[in-house]
Amino acid sequence: MVSTLLTPHTLDLSRIRPVIRALQPDLVQWRRQLHQQPELGFHEEATAAFIHQKLSEWKIEHQTEIAKTGVVAILPGNRPGKTLAIRADMDALPIQEENEVPYKSQHDGHMHACGHDGHTAIALGLAYYLSQHRDYAGTVKIIFQPAEEGPGGAKPMIEAGVLKQPDVDAIIGLHLWNYLPVGTVGVRSGALMAAVECFRCTILGKGGHGAIPQTTIDSVLVSSQIVTMLQSIVARNVDPLESAVVTVGELHAGTAENVIADTARMRGTVRYFNPQYRGYFHKRLEEVIRGICEAHGARYDLDYWQLYPPVVNDAAIADLVRSVAEAVVETPAGVVPKCQTMGGEDMSFFLQEVPGCYFFLGSANAQLNFTYPHHHPKFDFDETVLQIGVEMFARCVETFLRDKQ
Repeated sequence: MVSTLLTPHTLDLSRIRPVIRALQPDLVQWRRQLHQQPELGFHEEATAAFIHQKLSEWKIEHQTEIAKTGVVAILPGNRPGKTLAIRADMDALPIQEENEVPYKSQHDGHMHACGHDGHTAIALGLAYYLSQHRDYAGTVKIIFQPAEEGPGGAKPMIEAGVLKQPDVDAIIGLHLWNYLPVGTVGVRSGALMAAVECFRCTILGKGGHGAIPQTTIDSVLVSSQIVTMLQSIVARNVDPLESAVVTVGELHAGTAENVIADTARMRGTVRYFNPQYRGYFHKRLEEVIRGICEAHGARYDLDYWQLYPPVVNDAAIADLVRSVAEAVVETPAGVVPKCQTMGGEDMSFFLQEVPGCYFFLGSANAQLNFTYPHHHPKFDFDETVLQIGVEMFARCVETFLRDKQ
């Protein structure tokens, strides 16, 4: 029950904070070293080796090569109790960095443009702190996960048994968030991030001369009508009190101005918060495409798949994180409950298995020009957020792994 958890008034601010703030130079150093060596999903060999080196140096029990490059640290407290997992993703993106900083990416075409270098540094900071302060009842598992950006490392890690031996009772993760200023925390119960579904479709018409359209089946005309009508799914088939998005991000057809294209190719994405919509958009999208194609005598080839389900936070664990955030953050904005995004995250697979909470940790600083959005070639963040992240995690551990829960 939430009522048995520590409240902000019972957290000892003077005990943890000075120790964690003393870690800040190390946190910055680790983050910058990771930033210089970005690696794509399931290729995080150097990153995993760095994590292994640090955990070994601190004599922390851990396992490597889980789901190829994943690492799991296991930190038992000084008395028995429940098990709390902390998750941090560690992969980068195929982006050419444009920042001119001493710690700029040394891997051409690869960049930590989403803050995962910060997530890994924060998780390492937590591991070091807990290795020196084991006064808690139970066990902490720190999961360093590969491939969040794709194709997804959470599910393979779960299949490899990271939530077992000992069985995880709850899981908490964070995402540095440049849409919130540093010193704020975005947390809410229920859906935080959206399901991510993708599709690609080829429209098969009949090409011909642009001046003689009656002998053709114009794939450009057909695909244009499909793009327009797909918007009716959200506008007229989804409950107005729900949120959903259907986006066609690519549309390619034609080779010349006077040639009617015989084929058109489109790719897009679907997002929604309510898990009950799983399967619905696939069905409705194909109905729209089929109907328009039949009306024009065209054919189609459709591929549709789900990448990640929605990120849905457990109410009790979200209340725990919120109570910790109210004690930790010191800015007037404080805790921000209106923080939903149609972005997706494979933390959702962990949250389908055990109750937990994923939250946003504000990392933007307009005065230092740290305002570029995630996945931008100039993305960067205020590194003072690193110590805040470690403190948030440490206090969540302290709060959840009490003797009486």
